[in-house]
Amino acid sequence: MKKTIALAAVLAASMALTACGKKAADETAEAANAVMSDANATMGAASNTVEAATDNMMGAVENSMDAAGNKVESAADKMKAATGDAMSTVGNKVEAAGDAMKK
Repeated sequence: MKKTIALAAVLAASMALTACGKKAADETAEAANAVMSDANATMGAASNTVEAATDNMMGAVENSMDAAGNKVESAADKMKAATGDAMSTVGNKVEAAGDAMKK
């Protein structure tokens, strides 16, 4: 009889531990899922922040390149005009020298 009571007590204790173990496992899994969800949300937010910063940086680079291109184009136009003026001046002086030699 004592063996039967002891066996019943061991069986009851085993069932109680199993129930507690299941509950603890469920709570651990739930906590792990919550941590993963938070980690995914944080990584998503970080990714969006990096993407926005990259877009802003690329826009700034594009604007700088456009401004530099405009300045180069303006300088080229000024050089072209100056070269044309210089060539006209030289041409006029050569012509005047030729006329002076004819006289």
